[in-house]
Amino acid sequence: MSVAGLTPASGPTPVGGPTPVAGAAPGAASTRATAPARVAVLGSANMDLVGTAASLPRPGETVLGHGFTMVAGGKGANQAIAASRAGGRCVAVAAVGDDNFGPALRAGLADAGVDTSLLRVVPGPSGVALIAVDAAGENQILVAPGANAALTGLTGPERAAIVGADALVCQLEVPIETVTEAAVAARDAGVRVVLNAAPARPLPAELIAATDLLVVNRGEAEVVTGLPGAGVERLLDGLLELAPRAVMTLGAAGAVYGERAVDGERAVDGEAGVRLTVPAPVVSTVDTTAAGDAFVGALTVAWIEGRPMGAALRWACAAGAVCARTLGAAGSLPVRGQIDELFAAAYPDPAGQAATDGQAA
Repeated sequence: MSVAGLTPASGPTPVGGPTPVAGAAPGAASTRATAPARVAVLGSANMDLVGTAASLPRPGETVLGHGFTMVAGGKGANQAIAASRAGGRCVAVAAVGDDNFGPALRAGLADAGVDTSLLRVVPGPSGVALIAVDAAGENQILVAPGANAALTGLTGPERAAIVGADALVCQLEVPIETVTEAAVAARDAGVRVVLNAAPARPLPAELIAATDLLVVNRGEAEVVTGLPGAGVERLLDGLLELAPRAVMTLGAAGAVYGERAVDGERAVDGEAGVRLTVPAPVVSTVDTTAAGDAFVGALTVAWIEGRPMGAALRWACAAGAVCARTLGAAGSLPVRGQIDELFAAAYPDPAGQAATDGQAA
């Protein structure tokens, strides 16, 4: 397994003040802050109806599948569970319906240690995702928002949870007006805002202005930048025209990261900053449905814990790879020990990897 390829232009300044874990390997990312990272996640909660088949259907085609399972999911719930299992103290700001799926979705979050005290119950169905997975682990997803569409206007307790967190994590499966309201409240309180712009769409200026870290995959990057077909480096440049820090995940190829020049904690517009390229661990892929959510949750926890961004990205890539080895969404999200184990195996000496000046490939 080749894991060389961490290529920083310059080293990003660590944030926070992590305390090394006793017995951590030299150069490893296994550090913990003095208290668990406090993460508020505003987003969707869906029941995932997952069917497996040898291949995904083309438009108009019916494919005979060979398996079916029903699991809790939704990008908001997944990322809340991912952050909690990665070691964060997480509260979910989300909504479920008053149908049979609602209690199951609440239980799935609570069982993972997520605070569900702010989970709304609204009349009507919960969100549902119809997911098809092929033999290579690739998927197609159709989401019926249900109760997620009713997550409008923050309540007082929801706002208090957001401004009392270390980081707010948002996606775009709930009304974008609510996402923007939450991000602005977090920014005004000095809380870091991590925006996973999925499903991809053009982003309101007010939301972009409140975003500290933008996380997208390559397809999403093409949409939010308006640069279809562009190369990785051009897409990363486009993302940094929107946000001061950006990660673009590349599936089995890992991830690239960029940030504008940083003066302390303030990103400086228009100035070149860090570029990092991090390879992903090589694993036998079963289902990639929640791998991106595992990445976002783990990256947020690692960033709040104060890890250097290169180490945080490697740890997040390990989380996504562990997740991809198991069928399903929430149930496949790894606990901290699983992430640490694959991290240690895939990146045995990250501090000793060759580092050269340059940009993401």
